[in-house]
Amino acid sequence: MSPAQHTNTVGVGLRSERGPILGALMLAAALVALDATILATASTTIARELGAFDQVPWLFSSYTLAQAVTVPVYGRLADVLGRKRVMLAGIGLFLLGSVLCALAPSMLALIVFRVIQGLGAGAIIPMSMTIASDIYTLAERAKTQGYLASVWAISSVAGPTFGGVFAEFVSWRWIFWINVPFALAAAVLLWRRFREPGRSGPREPIDVRGAVLLTLGSALLVLVLLEAGTWGWDSPLTIGLFVAALLLLLSFVLYARRAAHPIFNVRVLRQRIIGASTVASLMVGVIVLGLSTYVPIYAQGVLGYGPLMAGFALAALTLGWPIAATLSGRVYLRFGFRFTGLLGSGIVVGGATLTLMLGESSQLWQVGACCFVIGVGMGLTATPTLIAAQTSADWGQRGAVTGTNLFARSLGSAAGVAVFGGLVNARTTLGVDGLPEGPGLAAAMHLVFIAALVVTVVMLAAVAVMPKDRPTWAVKD
Repeated sequence: MSPAQHTNTVGVGLRSERGPILGALMLAAALVALDATILATASTTIARELGAFDQVPWLFSSYTLAQAVTVPVYGRLADVLGRKRVMLAGIGLFLLGSVLCALAPSMLALIVFRVIQGLGAGAIIPMSMTIASDIYTLAERAKTQGYLASVWAISSVAGPTFGGVFAEFVSWRWIFWINVPFALAAAVLLWRRFREPGRSGPREPIDVRGAVLLTLGSALLVLVLLEAGTWGWDSPLTIGLFVAALLLLLSFVLYARRAAHPIFNVRVLRQRIIGASTVASLMVGVIVLGLSTYVPIYAQGVLGYGPLMAGFALAALTLGWPIAATLSGRVYLRFGFRFTGLLGSGIVVGGATLTLMLGESSQLWQVGACCFVIGVGMGLTATPTLIAAQTSADWGQRGAVTGTNLFARSLGSAAGVAVFGGLVNARTTLGVDGLPEGPGLAAAMHLVFIAALVVTVVMLAAVAVMPKDRPTWAVKD
């Protein structure tokens, strides 16, 4: 019997029997969603108070790195130890990191404490999705994903606003203090209301060796992708770390193939639905963070708009995604996962094609329209492909499958920034405002849009590889 069947299945909303659990998942997701955006508008203020402006990028990189590399490990630990323990540990780490960040006496200390936050975030997001997958049936997930998607939509708008208000009128330290009540409320609700079914049989041992190999290899690879633009792609440091990362990851794959209970069973990637959804998630990460980074640069450096207006153009991407994700449940319940993913990927390809028509005389609304179309397509692709992978796995593998899917997205995000950044940097120089400038910027951005289109085609091909499935109303959880 699945964990979903152990829970009262009457109602889906926040006022239902499982409402407090859903509320806790939303609060926990809000921690990570807000933290992904709230710091951006306050980084200059933080650097002014703590000094070391050149280390500001590490406020983001350290957090992203810690979060990305721990996701697959947490996923497997949840399958061995249970979702509740891992989720509460993640919330606890995030809470500890937030308090330490609020008290940080220096930029170096703040960067180190951001790592602790990232270690907590690495557990929160995959556990939120895994718990929702456990306690809700497929038909119910079509509704609950709307609630979870709304968290990201609200946070994408509220995060930068709160960050700016705290930094300008109160103190940037409140950016981290605000996490405390959210974390405590989420932890208390989960502790009191979430009951996991007992597991029968002996508990599998935790694969420490595999976890170390996977974490180190992933950490080095993500680090190289994040920082190669600064170090130089042909620098000895970049090449050396990249080779070390590949060797560690190869060692992990060879070890995991013969281990009795690996931290992640690489053999599950041979399943078409899991392998295809993982590749699609990788491409999602490339497109989203790549465009999120360079669309504002295009709006400012080529079209001449200010940062605020450039942010509005990008907001169209974050607005289209949760809207489509909310509606995607109705589509895949009627037509199936593969159809929904193909529809979404096709829309993304269409939106990426429209960006090729942008030029130096384009209007901001045209940029926003392209971003909105891409966001809608992403909402119809990312969520259904993840749920398809979760549905194909049993309870004992669902955490690992979810973690791997989200890790692929994080890796794709780092790769997207690196690849698109390489295209821009090869044609431009940095001006006094820190933005790329020069006559080549428009041409460089056109190359970025071409690269984004290529990535969207790869995503469409990955979704097309997924096996045909019958409408999910006919599938029993």
